[in-house]
Amino acid sequence: MGRIAGFAAVLLLTGCAATPATGDGSSTGSAAPTEGAAAGLTVETVASGLTHAWGIDWLPDGRMLVTQRSGTVSVVENGQVKNLDVDTGAVARGEGGLLGVAVHPGTSRFTTCQNTASDIRLTTWELGGGDAVGKVGDLLTGLPANPSGRHSGCRLAIDVDGKLRVGTGDAARADTSQDRDGLGGKTLVVDLGTGEHRVETYGHRNVQGIAVRSDGLVVSAEHGPSVDDELNVLKPGANYGWDPSRGGTQGGYDEGVPMTDLERFPDAVPAIWSSGSPTEAISDAAFLQGGQWGGLDGALAVTALKGSKLFLFEITPEGGVHSVSVPPELDGTKGRLRAAKQGPDGALYVTTSNGDGDEVLRVTAAG
Repeated sequence: MGRIAGFAAVLLLTGCAATPATGDGSSTGSAAPTEGAAAGLTVETVASGLTHAWGIDWLPDGRMLVTQRSGTVSVVENGQVKNLDVDTGAVARGEGGLLGVAVHPGTSRFTTCQNTASDIRLTTWELGGGDAVGKVGDLLTGLPANPSGRHSGCRLAIDVDGKLRVGTGDAARADTSQDRDGLGGKTLVVDLGTGEHRVETYGHRNVQGIAVRSDGLVVSAEHGPSVDDELNVLKPGANYGWDPSRGGTQGGYDEGVPMTDLERFPDAVPAIWSSGSPTEAISDAAFLQGGQWGGLDGALAVTALKGSKLFLFEITPEGGVHSVSVPPELDGTKGRLRAAKQGPDGALYVTTSNGDGDEVLRVTAAG
């Protein structure tokens, strides 16, 4: 049985909507993905007592790092949460604060992304003996920030080449996303050692998730305004069509424009999936990989904040959406879901983002 057929075999039809869209509600011309509900999952709590747990990654010794938006970096081991003594300089306002985290492969160094008093920046740290944390240096500075924290983006992921992928927000500034010289409303590729960077894609509103498949395919998850959260396959140099300045003709931040404005930008890349209305406030994304997932092997897991659910997408080899499902075990049962990352043990780890008492959840295929 093929991979797509194997995934479809574990689906039962429900009323979960999923449509590929251009961002203005019109069809891309491709067939609508199958709607369904996934086979059973097992969900267990592995850490609790967190506050807006934002990003997760693993150290070489198997311990989990967790960032909390208030500014705290924590280590989780055997269900115990230990807060590290590190001053990240994060300024927590609204959507901003201490956000994404990525451990440098095979090392005890990790990079965080945070709002400061002046900008959003990436900073690299070294975890030493006794869990002492030293600052290695700022890896990249000058990402635009809104004083309120709005549209801060800041999701981090390591790609198959060992480069750091960064999703940024437009800071709710009208001309940011289409400004090819700026860093807001973009996805970036950053060298973890030197900080050398390039803009990979532009024309984004607020990238909240980046997932890297083992074959190198990269998918971003992005917040829409009142409609059209998007999943996008990232293509080097491509425009994704968000322009609240309407070509510089609007003085304010016009959120009535399409998420992917194909009229203004005919060459913009359409989303592979759009929420339509209402939005779900999709957040992080992670590919499920390995035989332990059975028919879900290869699925893309996407968390939702407002929707309080986990989506599972079948992404075709070419990068389209074949089917979508929402497992009942994570459909309104845990509140707002934010981070999503596959752990060293092959399980999916998800964080809640409800405020005090947030959790890290371990998700596996039932049976």
